[in-house]
Amino acid sequence: MDIGVFLLALAMVYLLPGPDMILLLHTGARDGCRAALATAVGLGVARGCHVALAATGLALLFRTAPWTFDVVRIGGGLYLAWIGLQLLRAPVGLPVADGAAGLSTVSYGRAFRRGLLTNLLNPKALLFCSVLLPQFIHPQNGPLALQFALLGGVLVVVGLGFDSFYAISGERMGRWLARHRTMQRVQQWGFGGILLGFGVRLALIRDL
Repeated sequence: MDIGVFLLALAMVYLLPGPDMILLLHTGARDGCRAALATAVGLGVARGCHVALAATGLALLFRTAPWTFDVVRIGGGLYLAWIGLQLLRAPVGLPVADGAAGLSTVSYGRAFRRGLLTNLLNPKALLFCSVLLPQFIHPQNGPLALQFALLGGVLVVVGLGFDSFYAISGERMGRWLARHRTMQRVQQWGFGGILLGFGVRLALIRDL
């Protein structure tokens, strides 16, 4: 097991812009670091679920019964598109960015659920775990289940580290945006449009 290569692979994936990153940055900017961290925890729980599902081989169901993949991808696409539309329709303003940290417009529970569902309803996240983890698991290194659990734990912890960075960055971005109202609108519409685009793209994916 080459843990260095594994960590590098994870870093490359977590650095790529995606719906998780956009959601964290927006939540941090609009609702503060704590709400964004709640979203990050939701994302982490979802990744843990994907690791568990990959360990049981449930990802193979997507290949043997393609309709299950279609159900998840369409559901995930619609959910991302709904979040994007909510951002586009929301009034312009950053209640925590003016220095009133903690004045969140979303409960921590709702922020957690948003992160959980955003990642959990993305079938590509499950397929990623199913493809990446087995490449670093070797029989000579010990029980396969233990290796899968350890690598899965590393995947979740590293993800939380990157997500926490994006949450903090989002709040700092929000404080800057508070002094530039025009940029608040650009940020809100930009992030909303990106999430809407991710949702449409996910819903239209045909191949595993």
